[in-house]
Amino acid sequence: MRALRYTDFGPADLLEVGEVAEPHPGAGQIRIAVRASGVTPADTALRSGRLGHRVPLPHVPGVDAAGVVDEIGEGVTGVRPGDEVFGIVDLRQLGGANADHAVLAAWAPKPAALSWEQAGGAAANAETATRALDLLQVGEGTTLLIAGAAGGVGTLAIQLAVARGAQVIGTAGPATQDFVAGLGATPVVYGEGLAERTGKVDAALHCAGAVADLVPIAGRVLTIADMSPPEGVQASFMADPTTFRQALHGLTDAAELAGKGLFTVPLAGVFPLEEGPAAHRLSETGHAHGKIVLVN
Repeated sequence: MRALRYTDFGPADLLEVGEVAEPHPGAGQIRIAVRASGVTPADTALRSGRLGHRVPLPHVPGVDAAGVVDEIGEGVTGVRPGDEVFGIVDLRQLGGANADHAVLAAWAPKPAALSWEQAGGAAANAETATRALDLLQVGEGTTLLIAGAAGGVGTLAIQLAVARGAQVIGTAGPATQDFVAGLGATPVVYGEGLAERTGKVDAALHCAGAVADLVPIAGRVLTIADMSPPEGVQASFMADPTTFRQALHGLTDAAELAGKGLFTVPLAGVFPLEEGPAAHRLSETGHAHGKIVLVN
């Protein structure tokens, strides 16, 4: 089958589409014919070598995808070939989704309200955002500050937090204030004087910028972006699946909200599989507003 892959660690130009062996599901897994799959910062960090050489080569990146079920592993119930789903690979493999076929370890029915492109980029960020909101104890009446609200995780975290009854403040650049407001947050410009613009908040989710700036503002601070956070800041990283308990209920939560018209997946860029290098370069700018997706 075709897959986006790299045979050495380094720049995005090392990515190429080539032939790899088809995967097959194990117990508790399903395989899909991929229609769309996501690109995450963890993918680019692994490929570049910034996280060390933690995967065998050649490696197929991608941790989330949407498509049509075509094989079912032992013990799987509630889904059958032909069903449309979106989900996440076994994160111990740290990849495998950017291909013609992918094996999913967790999934939910694809909502009709989401396009293939949106569903293909929904699962990993929905799980990450839900995990963060759970750890920060975000619920009815919580005031939550999201730093980096226009990014892939931030855009979904806004919507999931609002659905829980939270009041959300989102930091973003001057050009994306209306974009953040449209998702349900009160937008503020990031940078010097942030505390004066936000006031005290119950919790803060750090997706971008300087996490130390959030400590004086929030009672609870969690980062998904700083691998060496200062004292008093929780950390939760998609890049190391051994360090966290996944919040897979985030997939079904997102699907249910999408069905009610209360959840969408803003797309920062959609690329053919063959343009994987361009997708990775966009991710590495740190200025993608929404999710980056590859289509088959």
